[in-house]
Amino acid sequence: MSWTVPAVIARAQGAPVETVEIIVPDPGPGEVVVDVAACGVCHTDLHYREGGISQDYPFLLGHEAAGTIAAVGPDVTTHAVGDPVVLNWRAVCGTCRACTRGRPQYCFATHNATQKMTLTDGTPLSPALGIGAFAEKTLVAAGQATKIDTRIYEDNPDLDYDPAVAGLLGCGVMAGLGAAINTAPVTRGDTVAVIGCGGVGAAAIAGATLAGARRVIAVDIDDQKLQRALTLGATHTVNSKELDQDGVVEAVQALTDGFGADVVIDAVGLPATYRQAFYARDLAGTVVLVGVPTPEMTLELPLLDVFGRGGALKSSWYGDCLPERDFPHLLELHARGRLPLDAFVSERIALDQVENAFATMKTGAVLRSVVTIDEGSRTGTETPADAR
Repeated sequence: MSWTVPAVIARAQGAPVETVEIIVPDPGPGEVVVDVAACGVCHTDLHYREGGISQDYPFLLGHEAAGTIAAVGPDVTTHAVGDPVVLNWRAVCGTCRACTRGRPQYCFATHNATQKMTLTDGTPLSPALGIGAFAEKTLVAAGQATKIDTRIYEDNPDLDYDPAVAGLLGCGVMAGLGAAINTAPVTRGDTVAVIGCGGVGAAAIAGATLAGARRVIAVDIDDQKLQRALTLGATHTVNSKELDQDGVVEAVQALTDGFGADVVIDAVGLPATYRQAFYARDLAGTVVLVGVPTPEMTLELPLLDVFGRGGALKSSWYGDCLPERDFPHLLELHARGRLPLDAFVSERIALDQVENAFATMKTGAVLRSVVTIDEGSRTGTETPADAR
């Protein structure tokens, strides 16, 4: 059968998103259909709407999602109807040169569902990051649906499993946490500076704290974001609004005994912030770029400085995560009260409020707006295969 469900699409570059009906097909080999319970509103969705990713309109937006398996393809044995899952955009192939060398987190051949979801007139949709979860249901590759054992919450009377919290591991929160704990990696006793304290940077601060950093310096131009960073583990803040590059470097050095930080994470992704990160680190320190630059950006650094300062210059793609390893582990830490993932859910909204959430995002007032879909509010319909 197929399903006709409401969903949020971007039909043209820069145009407001629309809530329309789409067709989700019965899952084929290697595919599953997921009942979406929650999906975070990420900057990447806005980039899709603005044409910053590609021009393959119309896009089915949404990708930071959690839900339950609604149907499985004929050859899928890893999932069953009703399984709670968090969606990811790194379904590893298992056979590429990265996977066969024991580095599946760098898989070079990740895959998505083969079939297309469509508008009701048959127009194929391009799902954001191969997911497309601003919808009551979505079709993904089985490897994109990471199973979660919700029983991990049974021993904590103060917390229940919450898809709105779990789904944020699907992109931004995992990117920031992973930049700190996987890519850097931050180790016990390190000093860490994070430049940019939006959702990704805030998650990097939480990750550095979790890893045992003795000092975590939050750098941003917004006092509201800096105050929020303190609640997630930052020990010091630097408002860089009135500071030039040297001022930021000097501020970080002043908070690290004059040396610079062991790890500096650039969660902005501009040439200016990268230079700040490069010079704000200690000798033999590590720079991690997790903010996403645009194609036209270039960077010039004295090669002698690159050589003479030593250390490591790294980029973090999806927090160098392996979803089947990292998602369950991080949720278990949340269930134990050791990782404040729930702090990232700033507001819960309906499916038709995504455009408003984009406007709110630009103000910096929220870490994440999260679309939530209650079982009782679902309006989708099923169509048997022989009726199509």
